[in-house]
Amino acid sequence: MTVSSFLDPQVLARIDNLELLARTVVDGFINGLHRSPYLGLSVDFAEHRPYMPGDDIRKIDWRVFGRTDRYYVKQFEADTNANFLVVLDISRSMDFSSGGLSKLDYARYLAACLSYFSRQQRDRVGLATIAEDIVDYVPPSAKHLDIVLHAIDRIEPAAQGNLSVPLLKVAEAIKRRSIVAIISDLYDEPENVARSASVLENKGNDVIVFQVLDKAELEFPFDEPAQFEDLESGERIPVVPERQREAYRELIDGHIADLSHLLVERRIDYYLFDTSQPLDYALFSYLSRREKLSRVR
Repeated sequence: MTVSSFLDPQVLARIDNLELLARTVVDGFINGLHRSPYLGLSVDFAEHRPYMPGDDIRKIDWRVFGRTDRYYVKQFEADTNANFLVVLDISRSMDFSSGGLSKLDYARYLAACLSYFSRQQRDRVGLATIAEDIVDYVPPSAKHLDIVLHAIDRIEPAAQGNLSVPLLKVAEAIKRRSIVAIISDLYDEPENVARSASVLENKGNDVIVFQVLDKAELEFPFDEPAQFEDLESGERIPVVPERQREAYRELIDGHIADLSHLLVERRIDYYLFDTSQPLDYALFSYLSRREKLSRVR
């Protein structure tokens, strides 16, 4: 897929139907993956079994055939109809935007696309929105895509964020092994983020963490001295960008590096999304990488 084929985030913002938006994005990056539409987020092998008449020939492992001269079919975890749960941070810090989409809008679109994509794989989909606590919870079900999309569509920024309490409650609410996608700006201590996500991973869930940040948060392009306000606490501090840009970039780069290291160390997938990046391109890149990783696990 060429870069020109991807949807600019501002184009997505003009699509007022969340299901149409999700379908538009998902159809695009599925075509880019050049894969069967039934090989989804849970792409780990479950087992091989002998080919039987009527099986989809696209699932034949030709490498095994080359070694054994026999046909074997690859079975994937996705074939077992997994539970897929999006955990979406809707705290006030997610409402930041430097001029394009807010982090919360980008996260909403990401949540909708992942849910739609998973339902296309015949998975059961659910949603938990969180701030200081769980704000809304839709348990995973084969019939809940419309409810999930409606809940995402009516999201409003909530209170201050706190991952520990709501993620612990989400872990308690999950009754069977699930794929859990956490979407947040992760403005918390990296150790706390990793520890909170590990609560879910330790219960046998496949945990994916998506960090969503505005380009301005990554680059700090500001020039003029100004009052900067914390969206969650309301605290204001004077900032002279020219004097603090280098220190800020070191801090944010260090924060991201620590998050990535601590999460990957715990076998939790981590991916950073920049809200200026086309969403379908980001998903295409992530799922391609996840597929490659599944081959070496």
